[in-house]
Amino acid sequence: MIQWMAMDFKGTWTPYWKVLRLVWPLALGMANNALMQFTDRVFLARESAASLEAILPASMLAFTFVCFFQSIAAYSGTFVAQYHGAGNPRGAAASCRAGLLLSLAAGIVLALLIPLGRIICDWCGHPPDVLAREKTYYTIVMSSGFFLCAAMAVQSFFTGIGRTRLVFWVNLLGNAANILLDYLLIFGCGPIPASGIAGAAGATVIAQFLQFAVLTAFAWPHIFVRRAPDAPSAPGEHLIWRMLRFGTPAGIYSVLNILSFAVFVFLTGRVGDMALAVSNATLTVNYLIYAPIEGFAIGASTLVGQHQGAGDSIGAARDARRALILAEIYITVAALAALAFHGPILDLFVADTATFDHAAFRSLGFTLFSLMMAWQCFDCADVVLSGALKGAGDTHFVMFWMLFCAFGFWMPLLFLVYWLHPTMPALWSTMIAYVALICAGTWIRWYRGPWRSIKLV
Repeated sequence: MIQWMAMDFKGTWTPYWKVLRLVWPLALGMANNALMQFTDRVFLARESAASLEAILPASMLAFTFVCFFQSIAAYSGTFVAQYHGAGNPRGAAASCRAGLLLSLAAGIVLALLIPLGRIICDWCGHPPDVLAREKTYYTIVMSSGFFLCAAMAVQSFFTGIGRTRLVFWVNLLGNAANILLDYLLIFGCGPIPASGIAGAAGATVIAQFLQFAVLTAFAWPHIFVRRAPDAPSAPGEHLIWRMLRFGTPAGIYSVLNILSFAVFVFLTGRVGDMALAVSNATLTVNYLIYAPIEGFAIGASTLVGQHQGAGDSIGAARDARRALILAEIYITVAALAALAFHGPILDLFVADTATFDHAAFRSLGFTLFSLMMAWQCFDCADVVLSGALKGAGDTHFVMFWMLFCAFGFWMPLLFLVYWLHPTMPALWSTMIAYVALICAGTWIRWYRGPWRSIKLV
């Protein structure tokens, strides 16, 4: 794999700047999202230890439902990229409209799923004060399902046509508003009452609406007004079904990914209050480091989609490889920096009212940070290459491979370790074996290249 990644290092970085121009706004945008969530959790940790313990399980549960529909809405961006690469702007506009229509249906379904999620919260058996906060956060976020999906559809339109800097600046605006609203709504200010975790959820909903409104204002002339007379014919009524055919496996992939991770989070919640607080804090830092990799994955998907739409599978393979190399360089540096400064980072998550031993908190945190480093390089490669496969339309493979690795391998291993040796380091170690396996299979699939023959448009 290392030899494959080094294939086009021939003494010049010039080709990599082309990839970076597209990818850096996406990577920074995802980092911005993670920073917003990091700040959100630090605020909640200062508000109460119960809110810190509730926020990760509650957000994971909500995202388990939301991510399926979000992924389908976002997959409209793959169609946009392929139509853009094929020189068909009308097809790109129709793809975005289809994504918005699917988002409307998704918002209705997500609202109907609120009672099911509250029952799942009851099943997890967390302390009453934590459980009440979990239900509150989950209910508010699920009620905003349309905006969560529709913002993704419009964002994916601009990503597909290569206007990633616009997406970044709107994302930055929304997240800045989210952080400000977090502070005002969680702690209260003047006539605004302190709302705790409900305020954090409300800030998220308002920020998502703001991003959707701004992006839609920019997209409106492109997707509803302009029609180039010399453009190829717009796709017919079968577009939405093609989008569902290829996007549904991508959505199931996301559900399987987040569901397996949610099981991991809820199972580790049974180890003990202090261990759960350390685990949640470390996972928050993990996402802060890992989030830009999602930007690299979206960039790889977009580049592959544009090349495939133009009939250039060689260019698709080349740019995906470059995106992967850049992503691995980033994750290595970021993980080492996090490990070096783990102490001050963990201190941010210790509330003044915390009753557990601070030294034990730090000691366990160092162990979990070390394990986190061990899995991130594998996870980085898998995420970027999975994004490239999705951009080519090979979504059925990523779905079935995720199903096997997560529920045929990781979940049985996780429950076995929980039964034999229920400690946080032991449970976290199962993640390393899991990401190594899924990374190996994804790389083999990409390297063998059956994705080259798939035609989306």
